[in-house]
Amino acid sequence: MDNDFRDTATAEKYFAQGRTAEDAGERLEAIKQYEAAFTADPDHADICFRLAYNLDLVGEEDEAIHLYEQCVQRQQAPLNALINLSVLYEDRGAYAQAERCVRQVLTTDPNHPRARLYIKDITASRDMLIDDEADKARAKYAAVLDTPVTDFDLTVRTRNALRKMNIRTLADLLRITEAELRSFKNFGESSIEEIKTMLAQRGLKLGEAAEQQATAAKEAVYAQLKAEVGGDDEQLGRPVNDLNLSVRARKALALLNVQSIGDLCMKTEAELMGVKNFGVTSLNEIKEKLEEQGMSLRQIEE
Repeated sequence: MDNDFRDTATAEKYFAQGRTAEDAGERLEAIKQYEAAFTADPDHADICFRLAYNLDLVGEEDEAIHLYEQCVQRQQAPLNALINLSVLYEDRGAYAQAERCVRQVLTTDPNHPRARLYIKDITASRDMLIDDEADKARAKYAAVLDTPVTDFDLTVRTRNALRKMNIRTLADLLRITEAELRSFKNFGESSIEEIKTMLAQRGLKLGEAAEQQATAAKEAVYAQLKAEVGGDDEQLGRPVNDLNLSVRARKALALLNVQSIGDLCMKTEAELMGVKNFGVTSLNEIKEKLEEQGMSLRQIEE
């Protein structure tokens, strides 16, 4: 943006108000103020990062990625933005982009602790995808999986809900679980059954790719978890019910298909808060239970 169109004073005013709201735990108000600051000066690095960070925490990943990408286009890309962007890329299976971000961090700071952990996780996940037999199998139906969901005979309501969740292709449906769809407020039982029927007609199952990748990647992820959030193999493998959580917290974790303590530790606060009817009380309960075990939820860089 041309400097003549910046309003630095206004941007700084809204940015300060955003930090005040964020420090007070008023995240939505903080986002509102940061958005106003960003409108006044979209080239302000700190404003861009704080807005991306807070949007990420409330589950607005598409907007967060867009803003983080803008942050890292600078000559001296903020390392925290690169780390957070790599996590979002990895969560979407975009391992090449995730690795590029982490390697950029390590070029600047070869001993960056989080980057050193993430590069191991990313390369392990990427290597598991480069299996000759799996590649051959994927090649046979790659064209089918790339088919847009709009090509199928779905109701307008279901199509709109999929679009809001950024589910564009058949492959996207294989990467999302039924529990994740149910957690989205606009997804009803009829829409889920409609999608399951459409997939079954093609010999496919909702979330099957997510289940396969989760199983294959668990050992590699657990290695990272032990270093990052604490715990050993025995602790991480224990059922999440061993934490004696409240009924509300257990129901929310069931929606995310969290079965073990390790599964729980893989989640971020934003992922948990994105579950329908999951509130701050349940989040604090889970964090306290994990702290009692010497563990924690997965963190994103601030």
